[in-house]
Amino acid sequence: MATIVGNQNLADMWEWLATNRGSHTFLEFHGKDGSQRDFTYAEFNAYINRVANLLCSVGVTAGQNVGVQLYNSPEHIACCMACAKLGAVAVPINMQHTLAECVYVYEKCDISVVIAEPDCQCYYCAGVESCIAGPLGGEPHNVPTLFIAHAGDEGLFGTARDFDAEVAEQTSELSVSIDIDPLDTAMIIFTSGTTSDPKGVELTHANMLYGGYYGDWQCNLSPDDRLLTTMPAFHSNFQTAALMPVLTCGATLVFVEKYSARRYWSQVREFGATALQLVAMMVRTLMMQPVVEGERDHNVKSVQYYLAIEEPEKDEFENRFGVRLQNCYGLTESVCWVTTDLPYGERRWPSVGRSGLGYDVRVVDSEGNVLPAGEVGDIVFHGEMGVSLMKGYYNDEAATNSCVDCKGWMRSGDKGYFDEGGWMYFVDRKSNMIKRAGENISASEVEEVLNTFPGLAEVAVIGVDDPVRDQAVKAFLVFEPNVEPDVEAVLEHCRHNLAHFKVPTIVEVVDALPHTSVGKCAKKLLH
Repeated sequence: MATIVGNQNLADMWEWLATNRGSHTFLEFHGKDGSQRDFTYAEFNAYINRVANLLCSVGVTAGQNVGVQLYNSPEHIACCMACAKLGAVAVPINMQHTLAECVYVYEKCDISVVIAEPDCQCYYCAGVESCIAGPLGGEPHNVPTLFIAHAGDEGLFGTARDFDAEVAEQTSELSVSIDIDPLDTAMIIFTSGTTSDPKGVELTHANMLYGGYYGDWQCNLSPDDRLLTTMPAFHSNFQTAALMPVLTCGATLVFVEKYSARRYWSQVREFGATALQLVAMMVRTLMMQPVVEGERDHNVKSVQYYLAIEEPEKDEFENRFGVRLQNCYGLTESVCWVTTDLPYGERRWPSVGRSGLGYDVRVVDSEGNVLPAGEVGDIVFHGEMGVSLMKGYYNDEAATNSCVDCKGWMRSGDKGYFDEGGWMYFVDRKSNMIKRAGENISASEVEEVLNTFPGLAEVAVIGVDDPVRDQAVKAFLVFEPNVEPDVEAVLEHCRHNLAHFKVPTIVEVVDALPHTSVGKCAKKLLH
């Protein structure tokens, strides 16, 4: 393959790292209970092999999809990489998903093997209580092989098996040899679309490696760097923008299980972080913390930043903590940030940077004509499918073809413009998308759930500004005549059928919704 990836796959990468960076610390994991677990590259490669051997022993083969439903942990990383070594496909599952949302993923991907947390057992075994996502809203879903990690004293139910105990029994030498093509799928990450059905983004071995090499360039990472992240492991912001750049340069990943505004900056300093990942919610909550002496005494040189904040907020944050925010723009489907600030030199806030290496980014009109500087249009970008762009949407050729044309141009659905210097500015989000604390929420999905509540004549959901979490979910409800509005009952219905971050936090009961001439809800008039 004539790209920066060459013919390398993730298994090749790990063997090289174990041999050439074996004694260097790969992972420092800091649990929310204050515990710490460290692994060298050689130790973690051996751990991956043991996990791979366990999966192989239950019949996992090349091309098979494996569900990974774990909190941030070394086990999450090991499971995904073990799948890669077997030529299998890891399918990370959002830990905040409801049963119905999880079942959609299982059935879409034909998943028969799942590695999950103890409090996920209620999804698979009848009669098990769990506080993971409130009421189940359905019957437990049976999978043929269920491993439970971190079981401890919580106990196993039904046919669940103790993941940690069985991994410990495996040999650290990989028991099989698999021929893996760089364009084979390594991972499927589900991302909310503008319709109610989430789409599975297929990322190849080449995609993952490209994300790593790109991140090394973008953030100027070296083997001596220590990248600290609190991003959820099921998200591309972790997989392709944190984990992979660390691996492709042999650096150290400082993986913090759970973000705490109170502890975060002291962790940055104590753990010697040189590179960070931030979102708007983190910037805002950090600014709410009391000023502590020595806050600017740190080793941070790179702060990868996503989601918009106002310029005064940016300036106050940078001045207080002595860092520069590196703005960028991209999608799970684009693998990397297709536009980005450079590690050094000029930046033009609120620009999201200039076109990154390997991408041709343009702003076009509805006919595909390139627009001049200053004119707002559709953001499109060109790359190579399976390398710098996703392989496609899993089992959804129609959706893939509507997103990427035959010449490799991807339609983002977002609006933006360039200035005369080639700096791009993001203007508007995808239609019907809401950004809440780094999570993508489909307004259509929330509306679909609301529409199943008896007595509602019409609904509309939009995102509204939230001073901390970027956007809040707001629902407009039109009740049928002679129906007494019961907002709390509607919200309880949502809690049973949606992940908690998708449940509306603002509700307005109205007599009618505005409509366009063709009968569609005119959501612009609701803002």
